Amino acid sequence: MFDKIFSPEVISEAVEILKNEFLFATWETIYVTVLATLFAIILGLPLGILLVVGEKDGVLPLPKWLMHALGVFVNLLRSVPFLILMIMVFPLTRLIVGTAVGTTASIVPLVIAAFPFVARLAESSLREINPNIIEAAQSMGASPFQIIIKVMIPESVPSLISNATIAITTILGYSAMSGIIGGGGLGKIAINYGYYRYKYLVMLAAVVLLIALVQVFQSVGTRLATKSDKRLKNRA
Repeated sequence: MFDKIFSPEVISEAVEILKNEFLFATWETIYVTVLATLFAIILGLPLGILLVVGEKDGVLPLPKWLMHALGVFVNLLRSVPFLILMIMVFPLTRLIVGTAVGTTASIVPLVIAAFPFVARLAESSLREINPNIIEAAQSMGASPFQIIIKVMIPESVPSLISNATIAITTILGYSAMSGIIGGGGLGKIAINYGYYRYKYLVMLAAVVLLIALVQVFQSVGTRLATKSDKRLKNRA
């Protein structure tokens, strides 16, 4: 089996595919991952903030039924497997993008799958804040909006960046799955060549590139989180 996989003919064919398709596929993967992460943060961060500040003892208490409904909504979306979710949102994807297949179309299910996850990550980051800091801001007469913008978010920036890194690497994995429904990128190459045509060397190359992208995103995110951590700056 391995003799066939690594035969000169197979290697030559894999190299040709690498030259012709992998550069554009890598760009498609980065494009989809970054855009989907951006939109997921735009939707998920406010929701995560709301889940914290809207509690009974929060800075902006909301009705209990509303908080319960938000929690159920987030949990429901998070519990749906991504492959099923992609198919379920075909009508919405077609409405927004004009088609249910393709690289750009895959952004819609990625965002829907990721923003509840981002909301929970943001919620956990905000819960790490020392309550004494919030109490001090309240005692000085800060409004709920001022506390959120000037206290809660700045204090949780390192944790938010770390969790955003987790989100982008998760979305990167989801983007590879979108190749099943016609999404572009490295996932499409891995499925088209590795699964349908039994070109396992090409699939292996796609997996290696995906792992490399995860390492790049993780390294950048870790460095940004470290630089933004005031506690580490004070120690230095």
